[in-house]
Amino acid sequence: MVTLALISLVLALLPAVLAAVNIRSLAAPEPIPAATGLVSILIPARNEAAIIAGTVQAALASEGVAVEVLVGDDQSTDATAAIVTGMAESEPRLRLVSVPALPEGWTGKNNGCVALAAAARGERLLFIDADVTLGPHAAAALSAHAERSGAALVSGVPRQVMRSLGEMLTVPAINFLLLGFLPIPLMRQRPDVSLAAACGQLVMVSADAYRETGGHGAVRASLHDGVMLPRMLRASGFRTDLVAGATLADCRMYSSFGQAWAGFSKNAREGMATPRALPVWTILLFGGHVLPWPLLAAALAAGRPAAALTAFAAGVVSLGTRAAITRACAEPLATIPLHPFAITTALAIQWAALVREARGQAPAAWKGRSYPVGPH
Repeated sequence: MVTLALISLVLALLPAVLAAVNIRSLAAPEPIPAATGLVSILIPARNEAAIIAGTVQAALASEGVAVEVLVGDDQSTDATAAIVTGMAESEPRLRLVSVPALPEGWTGKNNGCVALAAAARGERLLFIDADVTLGPHAAAALSAHAERSGAALVSGVPRQVMRSLGEMLTVPAINFLLLGFLPIPLMRQRPDVSLAAACGQLVMVSADAYRETGGHGAVRASLHDGVMLPRMLRASGFRTDLVAGATLADCRMYSSFGQAWAGFSKNAREGMATPRALPVWTILLFGGHVLPWPLLAAALAAGRPAAALTAFAAGVVSLGTRAAITRACAEPLATIPLHPFAITTALAIQWAALVREARGQAPAAWKGRSYPVGPH
């Protein structure tokens, strides 16, 4: 039992050390010196009538750099297009782009992003999801960071807005996996494709690099552009970088547990849910962040103080890591005590996706469209 507790402590310490290094390395960019050139803020939208006006207004309120805002209406059946068209009548910087019908072999977001990029006039393209609210200096700060760093792609994770228990059991995995398992200083030093990372909610790309590499068209079948786009750019010799995004933008991805499960399931197979990777991730995550607590209970019940102390130490390290990430990313404090349950939920989503593919079950559905179960 002591040996198992020691293994659990080691597994908890690994992301703790990486998170400590990454939090110090991942600073919020400043819009200084002043960014130059036009930034095209590109928003793919499909049936987003409830939120699109707020998203557009926030984008148009950008300061410190010249912007244009393009909304891609992806075959919406609600009032999305009418809302944007009405706003554009009094705002020359805003345009509605009609996204063509989805070609075979493409995913909806990639199709929309390609249409938007083709219509954009900016030197830099800032892709945001329709549920992202930009801060006034976000576009300028990302553009200035791109100029300073020489990175063709700069991304960050917006502050994740979570108001329900279901959201707090699913969404916190994004920042935990990023800060706990990606060595960001090494990512900046080495061009390895395996170190590429981005958050698809907030991605700025050089227009020249985007068009040279094919942009979203080169990853047209992917449901996880936040992973595939920076990999593609790095494979073509371009640099990519990450910044702290919590002060740049807000995003409420989902409003319920069911939405979150479906949303994270759709791109699981391009993340952890592969036959080789998922067993390793299960050992790392379950062993370091869930196992300490049943081990502690078992050790106390068995009168094994050394095992109990070691398991307790592993649990403290685990929750301490979650607390540091919660603070750095401005996430709800409730994510700290919920951490073991959030890790369990994340693994359940990944295993469910893998099992579904192995059984050849129905394709994943998102935004009213179905996509193949397996990798594309």
